Amino acid sequence: MFDPSSSLKDFVVSRLLPKVQMPAQYVGGESGAIVKGPAAPNGKPLGRVCLAFPDRYSIGMSHHGLQVLYAAMNRRDDWACERVFAPDVDLEQLLREHEVPLWGLETFTPLYQFDVLGFTLQYDLCCTNVLTILDLGGIPLDTEERTLEHPLVIAGGPGTANPEPMARFIDLYVVGDGEESLPAVCDEWRRLKATGTDRESMLAAMAARFPFVYVPRFYEPQQHDGRPAGVRPTRPDVPTTIEPAVVDDLDAAPLPTSPVVSFVECVQDRIAIEIMRGCPGRCRFCQSTTLKRPLRFRSVETIVQAAVESYQNTGYNEISLLSLSTSDYPDLEELLGRLYEIFRPLGVSVSVPSLRINERWRTLGNLLNTDRHGGLTLAPEVARDDMREQVGKKIKNEDLYEGCRIAFENGFSRVKLYFMCGLPGERLTDLDGIIEMSESISRLGKEVTGRNPTVIANVSNFVPKPQTPYQFNAMQRREYFAEAREYLYQRKRMRSVHLKCHGIDASLLEGVLCRGDRSLGQAIEAVWRAGARFDSWAEHFRADLWWQALGETGIDIEQSVHTPYAIDASLPWDHIAIRQGRGYLVDEQTRSAAQLAGMHPGP
Repeated sequence: MFDPSSSLKDFVVSRLLPKVQMPAQYVGGESGAIVKGPAAPNGKPLGRVCLAFPDRYSIGMSHHGLQVLYAAMNRRDDWACERVFAPDVDLEQLLREHEVPLWGLETFTPLYQFDVLGFTLQYDLCCTNVLTILDLGGIPLDTEERTLEHPLVIAGGPGTANPEPMARFIDLYVVGDGEESLPAVCDEWRRLKATGTDRESMLAAMAARFPFVYVPRFYEPQQHDGRPAGVRPTRPDVPTTIEPAVVDDLDAAPLPTSPVVSFVECVQDRIAIEIMRGCPGRCRFCQSTTLKRPLRFRSVETIVQAAVESYQNTGYNEISLLSLSTSDYPDLEELLGRLYEIFRPLGVSVSVPSLRINERWRTLGNLLNTDRHGGLTLAPEVARDDMREQVGKKIKNEDLYEGCRIAFENGFSRVKLYFMCGLPGERLTDLDGIIEMSESISRLGKEVTGRNPTVIANVSNFVPKPQTPYQFNAMQRREYFAEAREYLYQRKRMRSVHLKCHGIDASLLEGVLCRGDRSLGQAIEAVWRAGARFDSWAEHFRADLWWQALGETGIDIEQSVHTPYAIDASLPWDHIAIRQGRGYLVDEQTRSAAQLAGMHPGP
C-alpha cells in the first residue's frame, strides 16, 4: 500500500510500472517536456494546470491541439502545465489496489493538487475515461461535491458542441479556440481563488465574465412535447447563449515548434503544423465545418519557419500539413515547393492529409511527395454526384478520377477512401456507387501502372451531429446499417478492393451520446461503474453494458436518436452558438430537403 508521505514517483517506478505494458508512457521526461519548479522567476508560487486527454498516451500524444495548449501555457512564467492520459486497464487495477493517485507526467503531482484540470473532449466514446481520470486523480465525479480544495475541472474540444451529457462531471466548458481562452480562464480562476470567496460564487463570476464559458450548474434543462429541449439560465448574470472563442489572427498565434517527443510509438510520430483553420466547404454532415469557422490562414513564411524549427528540435523525418481541407490553402503550390526544397535533401517527407477533391485536386498529384509514402487518402463521402450535391460536398467524380490518375503516374500505389452510409435520402444506387468507385479507381491504377493498386473503402455509419444542418434528422436504425453492410460485401468483386465497415453498436452509441441531454450523466456513471473503459477501442468496447445501463436509467433511444426534430424545435444544445448562427443550419437543412425532393429516386 502506498504511503502518501513517501515519494510517489519512486513507488510508481519501482513497484507498479514493472508490472504493466509499455511503462514508458507513464514516466514523463520526454524530449520537449517542460518541468518547472514550485515558484515563478519573481518568487511567487506558480499556478498549475494539467491537460487531460481521456484516451491512451499513444493517441493523446498524437493530438496537435494538446501540444498547442501545452506550449501556450508553459510559455507563461506564472503557470506550469503538465499532461495526463487515461491509464490502461492494467495500471488502473494496480493504482486501485495500492491506493495510488493518478499524477501529472512532468512532476508526478497527484491530480487533486492542481489548480485546474482541463479535458479535451475529442470524441464521444471516451466519456467513461474522463470518469476514470477524475476518480483515480482523487477528484469527486459530481461537480456539486467539489470544494475549493479540488481543481477547477474544465473541458473543451468538439464535445462542447453538446455539453449536456457530461454536464454533471464538468465544472466549466470553454467553447471555441483554446489558445487565448484557456490562459484567460486559468488566470481568472486563480485570481478569484485568492479572494477567498466560495466555489459557487467563483464559477458564477467566470460565467458572467467570459462569453465563451458555460457553467452547467447555472442552467436548467427544459422539455418540449415530452422531448429534451434547450436549457434556461437560473441566474440573471449568466448568458443565455454561449459564444465561441475565436483566434482572429491565426498567423500570429504561436505554433508548438518544440513539441514533446514520445518515448513510445504513437499513432502520429511526425511534425504537425496547422496551416489553416476552418473549411470553405459547406458539408451538411460535418461538425468541424461549423465549429471551426471562420476560415483563417497562416503565411507560407510562418509555416516554413515553424517546420525548420520543429525539425531541428525533434529530428522527425516527416512533416504533416494539418487543416480540414489542405488543398484549399491558397498558396499550397508555393508552400510545397519551399518545403521540398529544404527538406528533400534531408530525407524528410511532407504529407498532405485532408485533401478536398475539387478542380485544383487534378493538379496536385504532380506536387505530392512520394519519397516515402505510396498511400493517398481521400474522402468522397458518397459516390454519386447528385447525392454529393445534396449533402453539400461540391466535388465531382471526374475530378476525383483525374486526380487519382495523376497520383498513380507520380508513384502512388494505395488509395484509402472514406464513405458514409445512412445519409438522408440514401438510395440503393448510392451503395452500389461505393463499390463501383472503389473498383474503378483500382482499374484506373492498373491502366497507369500495370498492376491493381490496393483500394481501401472505409464506410462509416452516419450520425446526425449537433451544430450541423443535419442535426434535425434522425439516425438510421440498426437493421438498416446491417442490411447495407451485407449488401456492400456481396457487391464487391475485386480482390484489390478492401471493404471496412464501422461497428454498428459503436455508431449507435455515438448517436446516443452526442444527441442526448443531461439525463445521460446517470447512465454514463452507471456503465463506468460496471466496468466500461476505452469504448472507442474494439477490444474493450462492451455494447451490452451500455444498452443495459441506458435501459436501466430510462434513456429513450428511439426518441433521442431515431426520431427527427421539427425545423423550429428547441434542441438540447441550442444554447451553444456557432459563428454562422442557428439560422444558417435551418436554411441549409431546408435546402437539403428541397434537393432531396428533386433527386432521382434510383433503384
